[in-house]
Amino acid sequence: MRLRYNFRLSPTAGQRQALAQAFGCARVVFNDGLRLRQDAHAAGLPYISDGDLPKRVITEAKKTPERSWLDEVSAVVLQQALADLNTAYRNFFASVSGKRKGPKLAAPRFRSKKDNRQAIRFTKNARFSITAGGKLRLPKIGDVPVRWSRDLPSEPSSVTVVKDAAGRYFASFVVEVVKQSLPPVEAETGIDLGLGHFAVLSNGWKIDSPRVLRRAEKKLKRLQRALSRKAKGSNNRAKARKAVARQHAKVADARREFHHQESTKIIRDSQTVIMEDLAVNGLARTRLAKSVHDAGWSAFVDMLEYKAALYGRTFHRIDRWFPSSKLCSACGARAESMPLNVREWTCPCGAVHDRDINAAINILAAGWAERLNTSHTSGRDGTRRPGGGPVRPPLAVAQPREAGSRRCAA
Repeated sequence: MRLRYNFRLSPTAGQRQALAQAFGCARVVFNDGLRLRQDAHAAGLPYISDGDLPKRVITEAKKTPERSWLDEVSAVVLQQALADLNTAYRNFFASVSGKRKGPKLAAPRFRSKKDNRQAIRFTKNARFSITAGGKLRLPKIGDVPVRWSRDLPSEPSSVTVVKDAAGRYFASFVVEVVKQSLPPVEAETGIDLGLGHFAVLSNGWKIDSPRVLRRAEKKLKRLQRALSRKAKGSNNRAKARKAVARQHAKVADARREFHHQESTKIIRDSQTVIMEDLAVNGLARTRLAKSVHDAGWSAFVDMLEYKAALYGRTFHRIDRWFPSSKLCSACGARAESMPLNVREWTCPCGAVHDRDINAAINILAAGWAERLNTSHTSGRDGTRRPGGGPVRPPLAVAQPREAGSRRCAA
């Protein structure tokens, strides 16, 4: 499987200027290609093919005085900019025709030099390389120092140089990674994501939410107020904008580190991981939007999924409408309603449930049922899927590793 390895770059002043020139040339070529196709469409002319577009936007444009400076950067950078434009058009057409799943995609838009993220890509044709001294050699840019945090598992097929809103430079390598096998374990884990606790596992472990954005709000408000007082277009406003961007980058980095640590622990200790298919886009439109974005559930679930595939574990998602909180994990009875303020409830069978732990146990049971094609309650109306096997997991002897609780358990 292919993965991306990101490393921080420390370009010199001259290299930053060369990178800025490459960012600008790639942006101009992308916009020229987009404008050419839009003009052809408005004039009723045929769609300009992927093969003809580079000839007109790069090869012929370099011969004109207006675009002669395109020859000062690597040709691969310009070709990859048009490749991104072609991909954007293909995705747009597939979305309009219904061949692409998910939300509808808009047509490609023009790039701006004021965009928060600037990027260029080098493929093997560009002959980029890593020198004996550990620097990244880029054509027409030079040997850029890299802050290596780990070794690359294989030779990279491409590298993308990114400049983020905080002014930091990164090299993103695409490498082929051989799937690894962790020692097999017997534990199977159901996970219920939430806001009170970031995640609750079916074995009773609770992971506290870091709330990195909430904790940084005071400083962010101060920096944003300072930004609002600066005159537009001034150097002081540019400095204030970068200070805000740096603080947001710290928040994002802290959240990503938390996701990596917790997802690695779960994959290492569980043979099978089962979760709900959450509708994050819908939750992000409610009054809980800030907390939902602060939790970053989608990124966490994506990490679990790719790490499970990488290390030979099983990852499964159940239907988002499965009533995990309303079902009793002991007898299977379903409560009529379960408001969010109810954190603990008692079933008529006498079982006392912690809402989140009970939901995680039910998620694990539903995942077993779906994998074994057995019957289980699903959907808003409580219908049962075909099958006939048991829904709840059978009783089992507790493992020694399950004794006690995690340090962050509530």
